[in-house]
Amino acid sequence: MIGGLLLGSFMRIAIMGTGAVGAYFGALLARSGHDVSFIARGDHLQAMRERGLSVVGPRGDFSVPKVKATANPEEIGPVDVVLFCVKLYDTESAAQSIAPILSAGGVCISLQNGVDAQERIGRIVGNDQVMGGLAFVSGVIEAPGVVRYASDMSTIRFGESNGALSARGIAFSKACEAAGFKAELVADIRAAQWQKMVGLASNAALSCVVRQPAGVVYNDPDLIVVARGAFSEVKAVAEAQGLPMPADIVERTLAMHQNFPPKMYASMYHDLARGRRLELDSLSGVIIRKGRELGVPTPVHAMAYACLKPYMHGAPD
Repeated sequence: MIGGLLLGSFMRIAIMGTGAVGAYFGALLARSGHDVSFIARGDHLQAMRERGLSVVGPRGDFSVPKVKATANPEEIGPVDVVLFCVKLYDTESAAQSIAPILSAGGVCISLQNGVDAQERIGRIVGNDQVMGGLAFVSGVIEAPGVVRYASDMSTIRFGESNGALSARGIAFSKACEAAGFKAELVADIRAAQWQKMVGLASNAALSCVVRQPAGVVYNDPDLIVVARGAFSEVKAVAEAQGLPMPADIVERTLAMHQNFPPKMYASMYHDLARGRRLELDSLSGVIIRKGRELGVPTPVHAMAYACLKPYMHGAPD
């Protein structure tokens, strides 16, 4: 298994949650020759079994005509890496389902949103078998078996909880780079997650409350004031925990969002628009709860949470 894996060797990889993020990175890894199994369900699963997986977007389209796809992780057998890409509200149930395929020494790398997924997974499969991670890609399942990515972002960052640059982490980062996307093994994954949370949680909240894409939210002068407030709240909550945050992270995050494709929405907006459950409680909800615990005001996120709470479990009846 991965503990003795030579750098450059091909890996057995499972994608737990073949939504836009999992499908995108999994397709690139499969195209490069790794043994990738996609865990999915419904029409998306059926389409992958029949026609494979197609990826379309601004840097070019490609397809993997034959993929391994299943609804049952136990059919896969032991793997070196699980890329864990499920929605945050499915974390515990999904972790239970992948525990058997990690039993031979594999590692689970969470690419979920938020800041606490690896601890939640670790309580089920063992902390030493989990790495926290971040995904930087914007995409959506356009149709069963088809994922559309919306920007030039194509990066993951991940790391061991103890900050070690481990052999298994180096091996997987090299596999990712060879597959055509950036992979950075970072020493302080928790600080990196909170730095991403500044934009992630705020963009999800504002995109859903305003129901408009980045080109509107980050160019309207009144909304820019609100965005700066949301970014600043997350920065303050992180710093109150003793986590290092760049001094210019608010303005840097605003500039990044202003450079997003004008029609790009936060992924949570797509769930809202389709009447699905929202990750709200693990995004703005975490900011609010941590803020209360640490005595940090979070009025923008509290407002967004209150407005979106009726939709948290799907479209109201």
